[in-house]
Amino acid sequence: MFDLASRDIKYLQGVGPQRAAMLNKELEIFSLHDLLYYFPYKYVDRSRIYAISEIEGTMPYVQLKGEIRTFEVVGEGRQRRLIAHFTDGTGFVDLVWFQGVKYALEKYKVRQEYIVFGKPTPYNGRFNIAHPDIDPAAELKLSSMGMQPYYNTTEKMKRSGLNSHALEKLTATLVKQLTEPLPETLTPAILHDHHLMPLTAALANIHFPVNAETLRKAQYRLKFEELFYIQLNILRYAKDRQRKYQGYRFERIGEVFNTFYTRNLPFELTNAQKRVLKEIRKDLGSGRQMNRLLQGDVGSGKTLVALMTMLIALDNRYQACMMAPTEILANQHYETIRELLCGMDVRVELLTGSIRGKRREEILNGLLTGDVNILIGTHAVIEDTVNFASLGLVVIDEQHRFGVAQRARLWTKNLQPPHVLVMTATPIPRTLAMTLYGDLDVSVIDELPPGRKPIATIHQFDSRRGSLYDSVRKQIAEGRQVYIVYPLIKESEKIDLKNLEEGYHHICEVFPECTVCKVHGKMKPAEKDEQMQRFVSGEAQIMVATTVIEVGVNVPNASVMIIENAERFGLSQLHQLRGRVGRGAEQSYCILVTGYKLADDTRKRLEIMVRTNDGFEIAEADLKLRGPGDLEGTQQSGIAFDLKIADIARDGQLLQYVRQIAQEVVDAEAVAPRPENELLWRQLARLRKTNVNWAAIS
Repeated sequence: MFDLASRDIKYLQGVGPQRAAMLNKELEIFSLHDLLYYFPYKYVDRSRIYAISEIEGTMPYVQLKGEIRTFEVVGEGRQRRLIAHFTDGTGFVDLVWFQGVKYALEKYKVRQEYIVFGKPTPYNGRFNIAHPDIDPAAELKLSSMGMQPYYNTTEKMKRSGLNSHALEKLTATLVKQLTEPLPETLTPAILHDHHLMPLTAALANIHFPVNAETLRKAQYRLKFEELFYIQLNILRYAKDRQRKYQGYRFERIGEVFNTFYTRNLPFELTNAQKRVLKEIRKDLGSGRQMNRLLQGDVGSGKTLVALMTMLIALDNRYQACMMAPTEILANQHYETIRELLCGMDVRVELLTGSIRGKRREEILNGLLTGDVNILIGTHAVIEDTVNFASLGLVVIDEQHRFGVAQRARLWTKNLQPPHVLVMTATPIPRTLAMTLYGDLDVSVIDELPPGRKPIATIHQFDSRRGSLYDSVRKQIAEGRQVYIVYPLIKESEKIDLKNLEEGYHHICEVFPECTVCKVHGKMKPAEKDEQMQRFVSGEAQIMVATTVIEVGVNVPNASVMIIENAERFGLSQLHQLRGRVGRGAEQSYCILVTGYKLADDTRKRLEIMVRTNDGFEIAEADLKLRGPGDLEGTQQSGIAFDLKIADIARDGQLLQYVRQIAQEVVDAEAVAPRPENELLWRQLARLRKTNVNWAAIS
């Protein structure tokens, strides 16, 4: 059998150079392999013909057999359309074309028998089918049609005749050429033990299933394989790392930790914090390098857990370092940690891009001599000039803000890689965490410290601004501060920035008695920091901003968050933004402002936000509504391979099932290489070669 991946798509019958260029550009289909793995998004049963008299308005699609009696062209200019009056003897339907009128008139003849397929919609007391699929009745074998596949195409493709039907024809040509079985990508044992359809049959049936049962089996086989290789990739890497890297053993809990625990701890730890600290201590004493993801909602006390972990490193005569994605956040951690360690003999330093000259030199020397115990900083920490006497632990905050290659550079700061604790306030559903961070152990802080009041979330239509501004005035009069957030989406950046500027001027006019500052990502860092500082210090009462403020700014006095055009934000992003308020003991409010017209999905999103403050429930809902591709951080997080058919939100059980199978393969291999698994490693290498994957280095 020829290698499908090396065969250019342009040589497939019916493609040619022009169509190939369109497929390359619009769908990234370059080879026959790419086309075969471009799967339909839905199927319609075309094994049955309906009578026109049976049609009801609720039917999604119907297939009819009959003839066109007459054509008429109606309307002028952009309103011009072609109508064909079609009958099967039991009634009439109108076939309508808004485009391609000339083509349809030339192609279809009156009094000739056709099979027509499309979506019926009632119009003026009759059923219409717009832009139907039409085939001469003599050419269509109904019994072989079965379920018809539908493929996603772009507007540009549709305009040049490459619609779903055209893709279906090209794929049918390719499937006919598969006269010999394709090389298998799973071992005979896996196929047999898990009752999987052979690869060639699965690929043929995913495009052209005879019935719903064969479609289900084909989908299961292809999803199984896709998720299996993702897990095999992660688990093999994790095993390699365990084998290669010994971890420092932190066996003592000593004076530094105990002094902090008895004297400085601001409040009793929650049970969740105690549980997580136990998990971390076990890792640190195991002799293996720790790689742990610490998840917890905004305000759940992750920073305190991270600090106590750093103190364990200090007790074992190692240094610790904490990396944050922005200067503001690094500054904030620095202030918080210094305050928590007040009166203790621990030297904490801050290193960011703006710390230069003599001050910088002092810090770098202190790191080399070991006098600096804890370093907190931004990307500046990974520069080549920064070296430690004995770095034992690295804490990375909001890890999806760091490129993976940047994190990897921390490993080179010592002979042996330090222990790594990764923190995120973006709750990640378990199934997604297993895929994105499958090589990290996961700890979750799932309760808030005592005394925190849940944030009250309200959805308000923008027609009720008057009462909204009145309640804002009331909060400001009580000495509180307010965030007003505008969307900034790449596709419409210019319009969005204009909206933000207009919004800023509008707020200045409505609240002349207040100081208003503004922040967006297009400002110079110094300018942005200065504006942020005005808000943090309390000089400004209102901050107008884009989502720049989503990560980590801590202003306990800010109690109101107004999110403009809330319909344009994803759930996780809304939840992150909401977490900027509710930092103090006062009741806080998050107000989601939208227009009146909303899509169903948007309504659902806003209802979930109003109903719950639970980040994990929100993340699960977000995954179901949006799919994993959009979740924050997945762009560079590294699902090593593009998901073509599996859906992490819906295939969670299958993901856990294949993970066990992949784990068995990896464990068996660790004892002694198995010749029968050679096929799996070859396929994994092939997949990795076509998808560069940095995710290995978490």
